[in-house]
Amino acid sequence: MSIWFEPFTLDHLYQRGLKTMVNHVDIEFTEIGDDYLVATMPVSDKTQQYMGILHGGASCVLAETIGSVAANCVIDQAKYRAVGQEINASHLRPVSTGKVTGIAKPIMLGKRSQVWEIKLYNDQGKMNCISRLSMAVIDVEKLQT
Repeated sequence: MSIWFEPFTLDHLYQRGLKTMVNHVDIEFTEIGDDYLVATMPVSDKTQQYMGILHGGASCVLAETIGSVAANCVIDQAKYRAVGQEINASHLRPVSTGKVTGIAKPIMLGKRSQVWEIKLYNDQGKMNCISRLSMAVIDVEKLQT
């Protein structure tokens, strides 16, 4: 059974990411499952740190992007928005080439808060980062103030 509030497509997610950080670091959504969302990000001059490996902040950008998009796709966006409250990440191994693939799955989906786990993998399928993202679900009117 799907957790999503309404059906959405990869093209819909692509369009939402235009002219944002998502587009700047070349994040691409690649799969929508019943209870997970997948995206990739290349390891490139846009995402590497000076030693030639994936920047930890770039890993957090990918993790927060996938988790935030997923969090908003499980709520009625006419009434609510899910916004980030806290993210943590454990960087497990360096990645210097290729791309990283992130998979977001919910840990807890509440009325006013959500917690997501996002695992990032290198091209060899080895986990290079694990992240937990906490989201607050707020009323749309509160964004206007």
